[in-house]
Amino acid sequence: MNPTEGVLTEAWNLYKAHWQHFVMIALAVYGVVAIISLLLALILEDWFAGILIGLVSLIATFWLQGALVKAVDDVRDGRADMSFTETFATVRPKLAALIVAGILAALGIALGLILFIVPGLILLTWWILIIPAIVLEGRSAGESFGRSRELVRGYAWNVFGVIILTILVLIGFRIILELVLFPLSNALQSFVTELVVGTVATPFAVVAWTLLYFRLRRAKEEPAPVAPEPVV
Repeated sequence: MNPTEGVLTEAWNLYKAHWQHFVMIALAVYGVVAIISLLLALILEDWFAGILIGLVSLIATFWLQGALVKAVDDVRDGRADMSFTETFATVRPKLAALIVAGILAALGIALGLILFIVPGLILLTWWILIIPAIVLEGRSAGESFGRSRELVRGYAWNVFGVIILTILVLIGFRIILELVLFPLSNALQSFVTELVVGTVATPFAVVAWTLLYFRLRRAKEEPAPVAPEPVV
């Protein structure tokens, strides 16, 4: 059986069952970032505040992704045993590896997309599991790339299909949300859209790709069936 089959359905069911937990984790990050950004903008010069706000947002983004991966691992048994505070605390020691791996992956994928598009899509497929590899296996930033590639090997087209479908779901959600918010001013519409997409839709993508990690890992680690001994 193809390990990627039905992963989005499983992701949706898990998301529905624990959406409040996932949204609270994401909202906690966005809320803290918004408060820090506001304070920095009020206290510091525009250019310096912009740099610090960008740095805070970068750290928060990877911390959030790692926390959501850990949250998915936590709720797979049907209940959330860890609070969102405990979830973030568990991921904190791996934050440096998450940031390094995330930046390197983003640069590589972006360069591939800019140059020839196809190499960027290939790298996106190969590296889609670097964050679960770091958070759930304790891999270093460098090791996570090879581990993700190892898990994807043999299922690349199927993994690519899951990635594209997930991205299409996110795009569709954004379009519908922008249509609903159309009467608002551009600035307010942009703010609300980014907040809602980040706290509601992004966790679904992380759920889907984390479940993909578990399925591929299980497929790779299951022992091959033993052929029956010939009857003499």
